[in-house]
Amino acid sequence: MMTETKINWLVKKKQGLYCIPGDFFIDPIAPVHRALITHAHTDHARPNNKLILSSKETLELMKLRYGNNYCSTHQSIRYDETVSLNNLKIRILPAGHILGSVQFLIEYKGYKLLISGDYKRTFDLTCKTYEPIKCNTFITEATFGLPIFNHPDDKEEAKKLITSLTNNDKSTHLIGVYALGKCQRLITLLRNLGYEKTIYLHGALMKISEYYSEVGISLGRVQKVSDKSPSELISNLILCPPSSLNDKWSQKFKNTIKGYVSGWMRIKQRVKQKNIELPIIISDHVDWNGILQTVNDVNPSEVLVTHGREEALVHYLKSLNYQSSALNLIGFEDENE
Repeated sequence: MMTETKINWLVKKKQGLYCIPGDFFIDPIAPVHRALITHAHTDHARPNNKLILSSKETLELMKLRYGNNYCSTHQSIRYDETVSLNNLKIRILPAGHILGSVQFLIEYKGYKLLISGDYKRTFDLTCKTYEPIKCNTFITEATFGLPIFNHPDDKEEAKKLITSLTNNDKSTHLIGVYALGKCQRLITLLRNLGYEKTIYLHGALMKISEYYSEVGISLGRVQKVSDKSPSELISNLILCPPSSLNDKWSQKFKNTIKGYVSGWMRIKQRVKQKNIELPIIISDHVDWNGILQTVNDVNPSEVLVTHGREEALVHYLKSLNYQSSALNLIGFEDENE
């Protein structure tokens, strides 16, 4: 249990955060009877729960990824809707992380708990923008919870890729992106900057990208990379999972320039370790200043910090006279950054 927290009806169990009066878990790491899911990344949305509650898009993305095992039964909730459960009121607000990502505002006996999940404050054409709301206890992520993380303008980072495509027109650009969120965000950034050529996708990126198009997010001309021969792809842009950048699949392409889209590309050692020639610093997570801005906006009396650089942020928040502590949850990785 989290002994330091003011909120005594939220506890930590081996499956994750558990709300006692609501009898549910939030983003559990193992199957449970009832779960609230903030978004469809695999470290937050795992299959085989009995009943799950989330946004319509998150539920549909989970089904797309997991098939019928994504849950036994489900309930979707709209942004203008409040659900009552065991004397609790549950409301969702946009988290700005990826398509369908939400925050949960949980009110019990007049006390308001805001669980942000993963979030960002940057405008993103592929999802609803983060909305702050006043609360008593705020749970924030800290993936980039250190002062060194100050994300650059995403449009300027996307321009780096367009410039490289223009200046290296005899090369094939292989760019590592995560299948859900980062892939589609990069494509919309490029399109908004005037890049109109066909963008080729590794097969693992197609299904989710097709879903984005089906729900009205325009990606322009995208095509499965296997439809073309490697020689036909010279001077073109190929997006693939980061794990494919250095596997056998990538070796068939000649004269490649390899890039990686991630907030971690600010760390030069990571760029070197991954043998990346074109680091593109675009993150779907909030940075240090964004966390502090959000804490100021939601104005809580208590901040609980999870999955990330917890201790540094907790220490700084205490210096600002917030009651703060680390949740020390396991099972949340930066895989989907």
